[in-house]
Order: sequence, then C-alpha cells, then structure tokens
Amino acid sequence: MRILVVRTDKLGDFITALPAMYVLKQHNPDNKIIALVAPMNKALALTCSFIDEVIVDDGQSSVFSLAKKLKKANIDASVTLFSNTRVALAQFLSGIQTRIAPATKIAQIFYNKRVKQRRSEVKMAEFEYNLALTQILFSDIKLQYPKPLLQFDDAQKEYEKFCQKYNITKEAIAFHVGFGGSSDANWNLDEYEILIREALHVNRYSVVLTFGPDEKSLKEEMQKRLQGTDAAFYLSNYGIVNFAKLISSFKLFVSTSTGTYHLASLVGTPTMTFFGDSKFASAARWKAIGDEKLQKHYMLPSDEAKRAEMFETVKQDLLNV
Repeated sequence: MRILVVRTDKLGDFITALPAMYVLKQHNPDNKIIALVAPMNKALALTCSFIDEVIVDDGQSSVFSLAKKLKKANIDASVTLFSNTRVALAQFLSGIQTRIAPATKIAQIFYNKRVKQRRSEVKMAEFEYNLALTQILFSDIKLQYPKPLLQFDDAQKEYEKFCQKYNITKEAIAFHVGFGGSSDANWNLDEYEILIREALHVNRYSVVLTFGPDEKSLKEEMQKRLQGTDAAFYLSNYGIVNFAKLISSFKLFVSTSTGTYHLASLVGTPTMTFFGDSKFASAARWKAIGDEKLQKHYMLPSDEAKRAEMFETVKQDLLNV
C-alpha cells in the first residue's frame, strides 16, 4: 500500500509525525511511506529509512498543482496529521480513496475517515495523537518505535571535526537561547547569561551556544555578553541534518520548547526544556518523541516570584548534571 502522511508545518511539528510514519512502515515493510512536508523538512525526511518518498509542499502553489503532484504519486491512502483546507482539497481532487484526518475545521469535509481527537484537551502528547490516527488505517498496528528514532553512522566524525575547530576538550553542554515554533516561554538573555556563566564556572563541561542560520545578530549579542569566556558559538549554516548529527553527541541540550529541542530528542540527546504555563504550550502536549527519562521539563510561571524560584531550581539542576 502507498500511504501518504501529511505534516507540512514547522520542524518540531514534523518530528512529532515521525513515529507515525515509522509504525506504518513497520506494520508491513511492503508499505511505501510518502511524506508530504514543508521545504525546510525535506532534507531531514530524506534521511529517515522508514520514509520511501518525499513530496515537498511550499504552501504557495495552487491547490490544483498540489493535487497533480499527489495524483502522480499513485497514493492508496492518506493520514493527515495536521490539516488545512488547501491540503485537504488537494487530496480529494487527486482521487485518494482513503483519506484520514482529525475532525477539525472546515477542511474535514474533504476527508472520508474523520477522527474526533480534541487535541486542545491535551489528553495525550502531540506525537501520541499522531500515532493514534494510524490505528484508523490498521486497527492492529503496533505503536512502539525505537528511541532514539534517528541515528547517523558518521555522527561521531562530525562531532570530532567540530571539537577540533572549536577547541572542545570536554563533553559539551549546548544552550540554544532563541525562540521558534509554538514556544511561548523562555528565559531572557540576562537569565541565560547567568545560567551559562554558572556552567562555565563549574568547569566540568565545555559550553556551546548554538544558533539557527537566521540568528546571526543573536549570536553576536551573546558573544559580546560572554566575551573573554571559554564558551563556543556555533551558527548552524550547514543544514538541519548536519546540525542533527552534531547535537547527537552533546551531553545536554538546553532550550525552550522549539524545533531544535525536538531534534535533540529525536537523535537521543538529553534535554532540559522550558515550556509555557498553559495547556497549549505545556510539556504534556509537546514532550519530545525520545526517551522520557532523558527529558527534563520546566513550566515557566508568569508570576515573577515563582519564576525567580524556578530559575534557582534550574540553576541547581544544571550544576548537578
């Protein structure tokens, strides 16, 4: 069976879809898994052995152009993990016989197998809701998947090159101070500077600050703040796959609940992550797909006194890594 799995939003959202794609492939190795993804996620999708084909949707082309792409792929069934009217109509026009999706928004009228999930109630994590949709296609499907789900044979080689270039002599702790995706809570730069200086002072690990390719000004700001320290500053200009290989060798990845957090967990890196104090932004909804024992979650309160107390907890936990 040729199965289309649709998740065309940002990096973290796409990573929450990967367990669903894995179990669909494992259910029957003859299944061909076709991922419909945003351009930013193409390279990562192509590295996954359980994805057979990748179709890119830029979100700008006409619905008829997208429908033509899908029709050409000769798809038997689709599982749409997050829908909008455009991708729903394109699937309908392409003639896919079995079209599964959550029963939300106007888009649901274009699917013939609609599932009431009420994700806003947060009874499960996002990736668990995604897995649940696969059971509509195969009622006896097994939902277990390996953790980490993605590994690279040449990751250690990439890390060794990185260590040589940046003079990394100990195990590395990474701080990713930027925002992104659905994250709505984070420490400010003053608070991050305190945490980073504390980690540097202990002198147990090398400290690396990582930045996305569009965060050059943020990198320069943190370099000014931490001038004279041994911190390394890494701007990820070599693509998401290269970045995934690199962070898979880190001792710890510290960040808000953004795409890079999900990427770190995908490749098996322990995480220390900051979430908003609401159901929508919570760890209950957005916990990563990796081993839960390697994830440490903090819900940042809006109350200033409670936030200060939480900051001291984080500082202490960081020193005890």
